[in-house]
Amino acid sequence: MTPAELHAQVLAAADAEGRLPLPPVTSWQTFPFETAGLRVVPLAPPELPEPPRTGEGGPACAACAGTDRDVVWSDERWRLSRFGKPTGAPVVLLLETREHYDLPGLPDRLAAEFGVLTVHIARAIEGLPHVARAHVSRWGDGHAHMHVFFFARPAGFPQLRGTCMAIWDEILPAAPASQRDADAAAVAGALAESYGGAVASTGG
Repeated sequence: MTPAELHAQVLAAADAEGRLPLPPVTSWQTFPFETAGLRVVPLAPPELPEPPRTGEGGPACAACAGTDRDVVWSDERWRLSRFGKPTGAPVVLLLETREHYDLPGLPDRLAAEFGVLTVHIARAIEGLPHVARAHVSRWGDGHAHMHVFFFARPAGFPQLRGTCMAIWDEILPAAPASQRDADAAAVAGALAESYGGAVASTGG
């Protein structure tokens, strides 16, 4: 299906204003909004070619040009950082390659490391006593540099389960910086012990 055909299919299923009906997720217990008055925005027409992502022939790659200021753990090929702004989740961490790759372009050796490293990071996050689950998310639509998010879902709140956790993260009051930093340091220490690499002194 071409972009134009997809857009035509959407318009055929939409109402007179070009709006599709609300999806089933709006009836889930984990959905963070009341549905009264909620509407789907109309889908804009296709934009081709798409605007370039940073590090993809448009703006320079921020990850390559950045510093290790928020890095809490690293080795020769990977770095794990605290998210650079306040988060509602106890801690949100960002795993990136040191070299400029995107996920589909990872060499097999790095792809294998990524799988094992992801498991170790998730174990470390779920080892925190107040965390129930580590949610792992990769979108990559803004930046071409390989980056994957780890959201710590707090224990005792099944309403925060699932795919809406990333939205709840922006709704909940910001976790205290001291807690976020302590959690990030604990994860970095556990990761260094179980996987290798080193806790980064620049993470504080």
